[in-house]
Amino acid sequence: MKKSTLALTIAAVAIAQQVTASGFVEDSKATLSTRNFYINNDNRDSDAGTAIAKTNGVQNYQSEWGQGFDLRLTSGFTQGTVGFGIDAIGLLGVRLDSSESKHGNPTGALAGGSVFPSQGNEAENDFSSLGLTAKARVSQTELRLGTLMPKNPVVMSNDGRLLPQTYQGGQLVSNDIPNLTLTAGQLEHAKGRNSTDEKGLSIGGANGGSDYTKATLSNKFYYGGADYKLGKNLVVSYYFGELKNFYQQNFLGLVHNWAIGPGTLKSDFRYYRSRDDGANGDEAAYFTSGYYPDHASLATRIKGKVNNDLYSALFLYSVDGHTFGGGYQFSNGESDFPWLNQGDGASTSTINDIQLQKFVRAGERSWQARYFYDFAKLGVPGLTAGIVYVRGFDVDTVGRVGVSQVSTLGTGASEWERDLSVSYVIQSGVLKNLGFAWKNAMWRNNIPGQRDQDENRLIVSYSMPLF
Repeated sequence: MKKSTLALTIAAVAIAQQVTASGFVEDSKATLSTRNFYINNDNRDSDAGTAIAKTNGVQNYQSEWGQGFDLRLTSGFTQGTVGFGIDAIGLLGVRLDSSESKHGNPTGALAGGSVFPSQGNEAENDFSSLGLTAKARVSQTELRLGTLMPKNPVVMSNDGRLLPQTYQGGQLVSNDIPNLTLTAGQLEHAKGRNSTDEKGLSIGGANGGSDYTKATLSNKFYYGGADYKLGKNLVVSYYFGELKNFYQQNFLGLVHNWAIGPGTLKSDFRYYRSRDDGANGDEAAYFTSGYYPDHASLATRIKGKVNNDLYSALFLYSVDGHTFGGGYQFSNGESDFPWLNQGDGASTSTINDIQLQKFVRAGERSWQARYFYDFAKLGVPGLTAGIVYVRGFDVDTVGRVGVSQVSTLGTGASEWERDLSVSYVIQSGVLKNLGFAWKNAMWRNNIPGQRDQDENRLIVSYSMPLF
């Protein structure tokens, strides 16, 4: 029996003994959220070339449309020194439009397309999953075992498609010490945003790419950290993450809010130190992507051990509905920045992780500019719009896809992405919480083996409490 299943069984027995206790039922709630999601990707020919891209399982054009349902049941806690509870999440995705030519899996080698899991080279008609989470609380400390969606500097659950990504594991969060939040956890498996299967954990370069059966996996990701509030405007954070046999990562962060004139300036500083762990140091099956040490021979470049330092600073000034922002990020070291990545869509908490790209390649320096406006200031609450532009340069590369490898280290490749977004959520009346969003992204680059890309997402969402 899996440890997570055993934990849920024990919790269920404990809860059954106190299920009528005040709090467990009274504090329970249920919410049904729906998401109608359309996406299209135009993968334009650039350095990769059409034939090479298709060989690697990427079509020129991908387009899918679906309806998602997200039902969440959250219990209260039983009475007593130790309170017990249980949560459940039910996910269902229904295909509305897709085809062999639109699905994005021409060879059938991928686990899924843009939105749906694959059956051969076509999309499944629907996919679903059920997640259960046992929980226990003592004072202001809560333990959760089962289905998790963590969001912290070293692991981020992705919610960029029809259904969210989930993990299996355990997490402890304590707020018993004033102004201090302590977090610790262990993850064992991930369920992708376009999948119903639990997978082991991996990183780019070892996750098998287009063929998950060739992936090298781990079922141990440990993480922990602390967020300490110094006064009302300053938060200092430290986190540690370790994917067994792949990498160790340390994070330091500082967020400060400062009232300047009529507005507020938010400063966000982040530093990640990532190094190899165990087999990643010398076994090719565990190597990460984007490895370009000056001293190595050509044969050992492109993939290798984790070695990366990531520095960033982001500044946001908000005043009268306007938010102006700018930031800078430097990915320094012999490898790309590592993160939990099973090859089916994953997020990081880095400042330049936007709609299409993350700008964390080896050697890459990137800056961003952004602007958002909240139209509530003009009497239209719920309407927001924004633009983000990120440009990366000095990217380390070597060789080219489809042509002979060159014998020297290449530097100086560049990329840029521009994102536009408009969203509106009805604030009152019978249609309260009905939302509409459009997200458009454009990515251009001269990185060997990569293709330019344009993407549109249209989203209609609705959330309603059931009890």
